[in-house]
Amino acid sequence: MDHPRARTLLTVLLLAALTAVLVPAVREEGYFADPARLTWWYAAAWTLFGAAAWSLRRVPERYVVPLVLAGALAVCAAGLAGPPLTSTDSFRYAWDGRVQAAGISPYDHAPADPALRALRDDWLFPRGAAACAGPDRVGIEPGVCTRINRPAVHTVYPPVAEGYFGLVHALSPAGVRHKALQTGGALLALAVTGALLLVQRRRGARPRTAAYWAWCPAVVVEAVNNAHVDVLAVLLSVAALGVVRGRALGGALFGLAIAAKLLPAVLLPGALAGVRRWRDAAALLLPAAAVVGLAYLPYVLASRASVFGYLGGYAEEEGYEDPGAGGRYALLRLVLPDSWSVPAVAVGMLAVTAYVWRRGDPRQPWSAALLVTGTAFLLMTPGYSWYALLLIALVALDGRAEWLGVAVAGAAAYVSVRALGGATIPVAYGLAGAAVLVGWVLRRRAAARGGRGVAPGPPPHAPRSGQPMWNGSP
Repeated sequence: MDHPRARTLLTVLLLAALTAVLVPAVREEGYFADPARLTWWYAAAWTLFGAAAWSLRRVPERYVVPLVLAGALAVCAAGLAGPPLTSTDSFRYAWDGRVQAAGISPYDHAPADPALRALRDDWLFPRGAAACAGPDRVGIEPGVCTRINRPAVHTVYPPVAEGYFGLVHALSPAGVRHKALQTGGALLALAVTGALLLVQRRRGARPRTAAYWAWCPAVVVEAVNNAHVDVLAVLLSVAALGVVRGRALGGALFGLAIAAKLLPAVLLPGALAGVRRWRDAAALLLPAAAVVGLAYLPYVLASRASVFGYLGGYAEEEGYEDPGAGGRYALLRLVLPDSWSVPAVAVGMLAVTAYVWRRGDPRQPWSAALLVTGTAFLLMTPGYSWYALLLIALVALDGRAEWLGVAVAGAAAYVSVRALGGATIPVAYGLAGAAVLVGWVLRRRAAARGGRGVAPGPPPHAPRSGQPMWNGSP
């Protein structure tokens, strides 16, 4: 398979096989009934994804962008093949959009509130014993249940996300149900692919690593099929990292990303890599803070309840405040007492933040952001696979594919733990951490030998002066 056409054909065949596997994977109803079967589907998809991404490395340059885009379209279409079966979050999105369309703040009422009975329909609020028999149904009144998770609490989503839910509702035909948000997720996922290709072209880098996002099974499952709003935050984050030289514009985009999902706040240390002057940092941070505040302001004025909704309760429920709860801090708890986990996370994050601030390359803020974000995942071991969408996009920008193991660990922690038991979480994240360490060692050895294949650097024409992004600050 050394002929260029043969290598291209092999990549096409692997993409076709990946798409063919993703269709039954997203339609598999085994999350509750047979998680082992669903795990096998995911394993097959990730294996084919890895093979396709590896094959792309030997495809002639002129075919790479068309293949990345064609593959992105194919796998996104596969994500639309069935309803969301492994997450109920999109039902809350649909409800929040409906509530806003009625002129009501989504922060003022929980879905189960009788005051909003007039907005209920048989899709989000099934009636009768048969309709309420599913494992993802929650009873709220005699004979009435809902598909919305945590129906007794107020929404947890920030204002840009709420604006997106309202926009999708306003643009959707009547009766479209879950397809509206899935279509929105597919369009946003494709937009991220386009943004990644633009950033790579702008920096003079090869576009092959964009496939790490464009073809990734986690993107298909979580951004498209489950329609998680995280994909909107990812798009804004990629745009922010791509224009961070613009300081105020980059800061504003970071603010929008944070006001969409909060998690992108972890990117700020990477965006400030190599910055030495406070006014340079303020040029990025102040616009970000201002945009977050402005995004919240309309909801503050329109709401009677707190616009932070169930955020504090969610953090407590997920075990981030209780170091002995669930699978949080799973790797730290292997070597430290449970009570030391939270302080250890704080120390670890401060250390890596200081490292990227001192040693990070300001020409590649995504590299520092990947290190900070990936470290946070390994220390906190989140149990929701869609959180890793942000990390996958950073890998696509930076090129260090070994960090994709963290995304695989997230999927295992969310799905496979149901079949394999609680040890799945530390094992999965432990293997992911080991892969990162192996990748680091191999890259260091390659660099020491003067070889290629180290972590992606700036393009040959990039300026080499000390702080090219910030020297022009007023």
